[in-house]
Amino acid sequence: MGVLNYGGTDYLFGDRLLSHLQVVITTKLRRRESFTLSWIPDGDGGREAIWVDNGLPIRFRYDESNIAPLNREWLDALMDGTHRPNGLLVMPEPVLSAARS
Repeated sequence: MGVLNYGGTDYLFGDRLLSHLQVVITTKLRRRESFTLSWIPDGDGGREAIWVDNGLPIRFRYDESNIAPLNREWLDALMDGTHRPNGLLVMPEPVLSAARS
C-alpha cells in the first residue's frame, strides 16, 4: 500500500494507482493547475476530497521499489477527470482490449 502525503496528512492508495496519480498530479502542478482529487475510501462508504495545488508539500511513498509500466489509457482518463467541475474522481484501472494488449 502506497501513501500520498499531502499537507502533512497521509492518504493510502495501492502502489499501482499511486504511481498513476503521481504522473497526473505532478503534470498538473508543473503547469500550475490546481484541481480537486476525490476517492471512496475502502470500507468507509463515504467519499474524501482534497484540493491539490502548489501551496502544500506533497510526497509519494511506495511499498514496492519496482516501477510497473504505466497504463496510458488510465493516465488519459485520470487526466481528463481533472478538468471536470467536480474534479478527478479516482477510478479503477480500465481493462485493456485484446486489440490493444
